[in-house]
Amino acid sequence: MQNPDAHENTGLQFQPPLEEQNYGATAARVRQGPSVSVPRNSPAKRDYLVAAVLCYANLINFMDWFIVPGILLDIQKYFELSDGDTGLLQTVFILCYMLAAPLFGYLGDRYNRKIILGAGILFWSGVTLGSSFINELYYWIFFLSRGLVGVGTASFSTIAPTIIADLFEEGKRTTMLSIFYIFIPVGSGLGYVLAAGMAEATGDWHWAFRVTPCMGGLALVLLILLVPHRTQRRTAAHRALSISGTIREAAEKPGVHRTAKTTWCQDVISLAKNWSFVWSSLGLTAMAFVTGALGMWVPLFLYRAQVVQGIVSPCLQESCNSSNSLIFGGITIGTGILGVIAGAEAARRLRKINNKADPLICAASMFVSALCLYIALMVAQTNILSTFIFIAFGELFLSVNWAVVTDILLYVVTPRRQSTAIALQILVSHLLGDAGSPYLIGIISNAIQARNAHSFQWSFWSMQYSFILCAFVGVFGGGFFLLTSFYIEEDRKEAEKH
Repeated sequence: MQNPDAHENTGLQFQPPLEEQNYGATAARVRQGPSVSVPRNSPAKRDYLVAAVLCYANLINFMDWFIVPGILLDIQKYFELSDGDTGLLQTVFILCYMLAAPLFGYLGDRYNRKIILGAGILFWSGVTLGSSFINELYYWIFFLSRGLVGVGTASFSTIAPTIIADLFEEGKRTTMLSIFYIFIPVGSGLGYVLAAGMAEATGDWHWAFRVTPCMGGLALVLLILLVPHRTQRRTAAHRALSISGTIREAAEKPGVHRTAKTTWCQDVISLAKNWSFVWSSLGLTAMAFVTGALGMWVPLFLYRAQVVQGIVSPCLQESCNSSNSLIFGGITIGTGILGVIAGAEAARRLRKINNKADPLICAASMFVSALCLYIALMVAQTNILSTFIFIAFGELFLSVNWAVVTDILLYVVTPRRQSTAIALQILVSHLLGDAGSPYLIGIISNAIQARNAHSFQWSFWSMQYSFILCAFVGVFGGGFFLLTSFYIEEDRKEAEKH
């Protein structure tokens, strides 16, 4: 006897009637009054292949995010940019990413997600390749290209997690999402390593933008070959009803009815009343603010600290020393993997004894991270090794939250609104978080330098004083996650009703 879920995953053998086929994250859904206890079925091998393709694409996605910070000093010199203008590079990228996310969330809830993902990968890879040929006289085109890359990556980040959520049951889902989100810090770190390594190997930073487009081409081929054209939403209702044979047969039984489709405005209003979603999104916003500022400025901050300490000489040649980017990239990879695994494991264990474990884990990690980052800033002028160590611990505790925050969203938001919820979370977290933090840090640094004599010492101090803001934002983030814990049990029960 064949497994009905296998048909549901592949979309090759079992085809529900047209009105029940899923052309995005929202399928026509069924709901049964009394709850039914159903044994969970193991995911098909193809589900793991699909997840692997999405993880690989997520790796490329975040490598493209952090190529610019990896060679920031070279780009700043090449285009003759101030700290404020340099920070604007990442702000343009994030703003375009953020503004495009709600559109892709809307499309992902209603249309074919495979087509949207493929078009996004093709678009951002092509623009990244094109940006490597821009002359120093056309810096505004380079800014524009970063914005367009942001639009392309938004299509992937908004939709990919919902596909993984569809493919796996709750226990496996947390594990697979943890693996998926491990590739955020891994991709980020490899972005630094790739950028710095290519600039050093070729003597030309432009080559850093010519590797990931080739990797993107491979991701597009794998997406076309391995990801099903349509994926079915795997809700508890669908699993329970599959015992009867097929969803179509169950829908004809008494006591079963379809959940009415809702408009985008109705979805937004419903999400605004979901306090767990609201507070956890604000906590994620604080995380984004801190990680955005750190990701953009830490290699340059470390370089200025080393100049002040006399460890390195000021960069005057065409290609600057990129060792800080390589080290920071390695730290980002290592702490990201350990943090995501530790966060997922802590959540798995603590959920058994406390239903509020997820937001409490996020709150504690934000408080500890803020403390570590503050200490790193204070010791930077006297001990560069201690600075690296405390930055590593700060990033480690930030990374604990990535998979946990997403899992919170997936169980406090009803499945038919998940793509929209992720899109709105991306919008808010980037609008108030890392869209502005790199630029804000640069502007504050410029303002401090303008009031003092130009020197390497004040270049360092201006960045140090600007960075203190991140520690305070981290504390606020911890507070937002604590507020989430007050509502999470009620909101989870409400989501399980639908």
